[in-house]
Amino acid sequence: MIVPMKKITVFVQGKDAGNTVETLRGLGVVHVENVQPPAGDPVRVLKDDITLVDSALSVLSEEKFIKAAGNIKREEAKDWKFTVSHIIDLNKRLDQLEEYSRILKNRIAEWEPWGDFDPDALRRLAEKNIFMRLYFIPQKELEKIGPEVMIKVIFTEGGLARCLVVSREKLELPFRELALPKLGLEKMRQRLYEDARMAQIIQDDLCKFMAFRENLTDIRKKLGQELEFNEALSGMGKEGAVTYLTGFVPVYSQAALRDKAKSEGWGILFSDPSPGDNVPTLLKNPALINLMKPVFNLLGILPGYHELDVSPLFLVFFSIFFGILIGDAGYGLSYLLFTAWFHRKRKASAKNNGVFFLFYLLSGCAIVWGVLTGTFFGQSWLAQRGIIPLVPALNDPVFMQTFCFFLGALHLSLGHSWRALLKFPSVTFLADIGWICVLWAAFFLARTLILDLPLPDFVKTLAFAGIALVIFLSSPDKNPFKAILGGLGSASFGLNFMSTFTDVVSYVRLFAVGLAAVAIAETTNAMTANLGTGPIAIMGGIMIALVGHLLNIVLGPISVLVHGVRLNVLEFSSHANITWSGLAYKPLKA
Repeated sequence: MIVPMKKITVFVQGKDAGNTVETLRGLGVVHVENVQPPAGDPVRVLKDDITLVDSALSVLSEEKFIKAAGNIKREEAKDWKFTVSHIIDLNKRLDQLEEYSRILKNRIAEWEPWGDFDPDALRRLAEKNIFMRLYFIPQKELEKIGPEVMIKVIFTEGGLARCLVVSREKLELPFRELALPKLGLEKMRQRLYEDARMAQIIQDDLCKFMAFRENLTDIRKKLGQELEFNEALSGMGKEGAVTYLTGFVPVYSQAALRDKAKSEGWGILFSDPSPGDNVPTLLKNPALINLMKPVFNLLGILPGYHELDVSPLFLVFFSIFFGILIGDAGYGLSYLLFTAWFHRKRKASAKNNGVFFLFYLLSGCAIVWGVLTGTFFGQSWLAQRGIIPLVPALNDPVFMQTFCFFLGALHLSLGHSWRALLKFPSVTFLADIGWICVLWAAFFLARTLILDLPLPDFVKTLAFAGIALVIFLSSPDKNPFKAILGGLGSASFGLNFMSTFTDVVSYVRLFAVGLAAVAIAETTNAMTANLGTGPIAIMGGIMIALVGHLLNIVLGPISVLVHGVRLNVLEFSSHANITWSGLAYKPLKA
């Protein structure tokens, strides 16, 4: 559920502003909303310091430095600003060397066909009226050049002769001239070698600074907390001698904050948030429902304060979608074993266990669906051994597509049902009942148009009843004409009838993607079985089986992210009127 919030305003004398913010930070319950944009030297300096530390940590987070440093003992930076600046400067120098080395390699590749020569020697000869220049000359034009110049063909490529042209006077030939390089080929190679050696020295130095990485991470956190403190302080409002801070607190923290205000001598005002307030969202759910939190964090989504917390429905349907999309007990068992191994290896703390328990749940759903369909690393080999699935109908394409349409209509109907409950007892809740009627009419229509099943007689009545409820009750008005216009406007700008049908049909992706995974598994098994029984054939079969099934195991979670998440975040959310516009609750705290 979304925790109800109270808007607060704390009034203090200007001289007590700093102590007040410090006390509130100790409480750790107030989400500060600045009255004015934070400004001032402390804020600016802290932001600059944080930028520096972030830049240094970004360098130390590069994979090449982490691997090269290995397990290095933590050290404390005596002067963190000097350490950070040195890391940034070294990295800039390394980037410059690497960029110049790339340019130098291209220049070497360009000049290697010409051979090694000293460009300075050619320039000195020019001072003595012996001009030696490089040209691209078409082969057929070579004989047309007069005797006043001597031409030496270095090499020919693509009909163009790369030539050295020698003359006593500085003549301009009507061909493309190649400018002399600053360095000869051998000097380029020597410079490349020296740059590579210097780059390695710098990289070794940066690896030594990996010892300060954890210390700099702690410093970054402290700077972030100090920035929050100073932004809260400089963002306070002022009226004469009175300074005030505004923000939001969960209702369960209201009593503690009121007691603190009494003991500190603050003035404090509690009020309900107004519709225009940017209220932060705090989700509090039972441990099981809270398993969806890692998914929300991964996607960076959060329902708005005035929206619905769909975590329970998200968990239920996301688990079902995972089971269908993976669709194989063998793959589910693989995910389960990998999760258990990784969980044990990481020895995660209690606050991180939610990710692992979520994967335990999802792996279990894949195993259950695989058992119901008789699918274990592909299903044909089980059928050949007389193993019958618990629910054979789940392997029937027509039944499965119908089931997916049903799942879509049910999922989207729950979204409208939730909206209807929130609107009740207002008569507008009947408009969402109308949308539910339209959804189920779309379900039967999809069966008819896609699966060629007969359309029940009551569907037309269901569709017209739903349309009437939407048109007349989306925006009820005493004037029937205005009510109809309001309903048509709701249909136009909200969920139109065509998108309702396509949303229901889009759930067929569960069947299609799951079927594709089974097809890959069966093809892999068939290729393995057809190789024969010799030692080489057995080894080849093992390799094919590993590659084929590993491909499915890797692509499975990706398909869940693409399709399973989409059905919840887009299709369902649009029908439940959830925009995921939430602002995360981040209280000022030490």
